[in-house]
Amino acid sequence: MRGDTVEIGATEFRLLYFLMKNKGRVFSRSQLLDEVWGKLTVIDERTIDVHILRLRKILKRYQLESCVQTVRSIGCRFN
Repeated sequence: MRGDTVEIGATEFRLLYFLMKNKGRVFSRSQLLDEVWGKLTVIDERTIDVHILRLRKILKRYQLESCVQTVRSIGCRFN
C-alpha cells in the first residue's frame, strides 16, 4: 500500500482532496458541486453519485472505501 501508485481521475482526486481537507464535515451534493466543480458549472447533482462511486471503487483496492460515507438525506463526508 505505501509507495503504490494510485490511478485516479482528476475529478475524483479533487473530490477526495476536498473531503479529506474537511474531514468529518457533511456536504450536500450542491455544496460539493460548488466546491469541487465550481459555482459556474451547470451539471446535474446526480453527477456527484457517479464520482463518489468511482472514488469508492478506487479506495476499495486499499480497503478504505468506508472512509467516504453517505449521510442519508444530507450528503457525504470523509471519515
